[in-house]
Amino acid sequence: MKYTNYFYLIAFLAFNLHASTQAAVADSSSYGFTIKFERLVKIQPDSLYNYLVRDIGQWWNPDHTWSGKATNLSIQPVANGCFCETLENKGSVRHMTVIFVDPGKTLRLEGGLGPLQMLAVAGVLTFEISLDKSMTKINLSYSVGGYIPGGTRKWAPLVNQVLGEQFTRLVDYAEKK
Repeated sequence: MKYTNYFYLIAFLAFNLHASTQAAVADSSSYGFTIKFERLVKIQPDSLYNYLVRDIGQWWNPDHTWSGKATNLSIQPVANGCFCETLENKGSVRHMTVIFVDPGKTLRLEGGLGPLQMLAVAGVLTFEISLDKSMTKINLSYSVGGYIPGGTRKWAPLVNQVLGEQFTRLVDYAEKK
């Protein structure tokens, strides 16, 4: 992943989150944190779920890949499936492992995203999709815990910004389809 300018990118993203996305660091301590996002969209739950899983290479920001190409990303929506990325020279990256799938409703993955992959932490990322009157509600939560020198608390706002961008890109992509 291109982390050379990672912290500059985070600062930029802090000022550019989509206004209608409700996002927050729900909880944070020296041992872990939870990030939550919620949004209502005018799209059917099954379609939103399919865009989440099938079209990740179309909405994920390529700056947050190891290859620099979001089209190299894929999600296998089955237990033990891979949220993976292909690299040049037959290389690959496992970003996360799928641990729960209820098609059209829930996708849960475990692992450390981005630079968290190199640290002694564990994370669980959950997407929940449901009907809310005439709209579809999508919730994202990412809980991370473990050991990081200096504590995990400083990572919460950074992860919040990056996941907020990805969440917004997914919803915007789905709404334009």
